[in-house]
Amino acid sequence: MQTGLERVAAKAREDKKFVFTSLAHHISRDLIMESLQHIPLDSAKGIDGIDVRTARDSFSQWIEEMMASIHRKSYKAPAVRRVWIPKPGRVEKRPIGVPSVADRALQRSVATVLNAIYEQDFMNCSFGGRPGRGAHNALISMDEIIMGKKVSWVYEADLKNFFGSLDHGWLMRFVEHRVGDLRILSLIKRWLKAGVMEDGVHERSEVGTPQGGSISVLLSNLYLHYVLDLWFEKAIKPMMRGECYLIRYIDDFIVCFEYKDDAEQFIEELEKRLAKFSLTLEPNKTRLIEFGRHALRNTKGGKPETLYFLGFTHYCTTSRKGNFMIGRRTEKSRLKRSMSKLQDRMREIRHWKVDEQIDKINQILRGHYNYYGVGGNYQSLVKVYNKVKRFLKKMLGSRSWKGRVTWELFDRIMKKYPILRPYIKIPFTEFNKYAML
Repeated sequence: MQTGLERVAAKAREDKKFVFTSLAHHISRDLIMESLQHIPLDSAKGIDGIDVRTARDSFSQWIEEMMASIHRKSYKAPAVRRVWIPKPGRVEKRPIGVPSVADRALQRSVATVLNAIYEQDFMNCSFGGRPGRGAHNALISMDEIIMGKKVSWVYEADLKNFFGSLDHGWLMRFVEHRVGDLRILSLIKRWLKAGVMEDGVHERSEVGTPQGGSISVLLSNLYLHYVLDLWFEKAIKPMMRGECYLIRYIDDFIVCFEYKDDAEQFIEELEKRLAKFSLTLEPNKTRLIEFGRHALRNTKGGKPETLYFLGFTHYCTTSRKGNFMIGRRTEKSRLKRSMSKLQDRMREIRHWKVDEQIDKINQILRGHYNYYGVGGNYQSLVKVYNKVKRFLKKMLGSRSWKGRVTWELFDRIMKKYPILRPYIKIPFTEFNKYAML
């Protein structure tokens, strides 16, 4: 199976215009089972109410019908279950689509096959939803560009309701540039049209793709590959009189410029470009700021504006040797959201055994430290750690009316069951080890 996909990747790399007319045979029972094994056991259920463990146990009962429906182009994609999650620092919530477990495994399998093609096409400026190109890689790329290139202005942008605005017609045209297998095209069309289920009411989808499935991330990257990445490289860069660089993480992106007039020209062209493909910018998250080594000098003792990207607040500062560098800390709304989610979880588990509570808290903290534990952000991690300690003491004392926990008792508990202390996952000195080539 892997050898077959390697041949697909080699052909895609060799011939950038080649259209693959036979791909569905790579979607095998083994690949779907492998994809199913990658879905965590505690993942949410879809509209059919089947959990991951049940889907694995009953694999032999449903896989044959799924395989047959793929090849006769009759697969019926189930609607996704819509849930709402809070947006960082905002009252409104973000809709997330939860596909059924079996459908999720098939989506992941198709995405695996298509990634063999599109990873040869996607550009170095795009991150997120791609193998080995996560948020930390995007941040490192940003550091390398702003600190090492001629950058004085940064345009930060976010697309409004991006996943809900994708034009199906344009998206299928983009897919068909490389994929000619009617079975794969049929699957993608059916996923796009599957719709969403909320409170027992089914809504058909005429635009957009529900955020949450593996195929949605791939299709979103593909859409912006043609709408933004290629256009920036082929049409925008030749127009600019100075240097310019794009860094995109799915639908969040920043563009770095040497000259302000180049940035203003780009903004004007960008709005027209996005409108052509039914996309608009989120005005509250879109702005042009002076940022970089020259911004420190131009502010004449004041502080340059800060940049918000991927959950961090980035600011201009200097190293101990006086050289320009980018500092960063956890963005305030993200920090508040993380603490709120931790407190909610600690309320839910306050009657568990103490060691089980600590294990669960440490699991959550480990995930937080692994993402936000980057060089220069240690104090933000300490805030979370201290907040957790204080709130845990409060929760332990609320387990019964006579369960008061003194600091002396709490310290003894902490010695026996310590809370995971903050750590830096990617220190400044190791950034180059994680840098993309």
